[in-house]
Amino acid sequence: MSHAEGVNVQRRRVLIASTAAIGAAGVAAVATPFVRSWTPSAKAEAAGAAVTQDIGSIEDGQMIVIKYRGKPIYVVKRTEEMIAGLESVKPMLSDPDSSASLQPEYCANPTRSLEPAVLVVEGVCTHLGCAPNYRPDVGAADLGGNDWYGGFFCPCHGSKYDLAGRVFSGVPAPLNLPIPEYNMDGTILTVGEA
Repeated sequence: MSHAEGVNVQRRRVLIASTAAIGAAGVAAVATPFVRSWTPSAKAEAAGAAVTQDIGSIEDGQMIVIKYRGKPIYVVKRTEEMIAGLESVKPMLSDPDSSASLQPEYCANPTRSLEPAVLVVEGVCTHLGCAPNYRPDVGAADLGGNDWYGGFFCPCHGSKYDLAGRVFSGVPAPLNLPIPEYNMDGTILTVGEA
């Protein structure tokens, strides 16, 4: 092999190595934003994160609304009268034992809650997704003139729920209001964690 042929082989190797290095840098430059797009944004991570609320200041019979994953979560501090009335409406309900409805296993009880005095329920009607109104006024008449036992009334199509979020029979809504995963630590409510 002559000296000129050796220089050409050496030059070829340098050019191949340089081209490979530049190509690898180009692939890395293109791949980095693509791979970064797989990680959720801070807004998306926050939307799925658990929500914590101190509910110690809620008065008996009062409801507050917490936002979780874009949905309203109704938190009701039920009175003894409200809890006692849950049994009396049972014959009027579509799913009184919540066997066809969504709730964590630890809320599969007559009050559909961890603590009987605190109801935590998604405020989205199971018919078409409207937001039911909180109507705690036990003993009043509902909008159809019937006896009202307190609970939630959906103004869109007239669905009614009791104070445990269980749907009454004969209304458009097919299921009870869903119960999200939640836990209680004293007066601190955390929605999104069991």
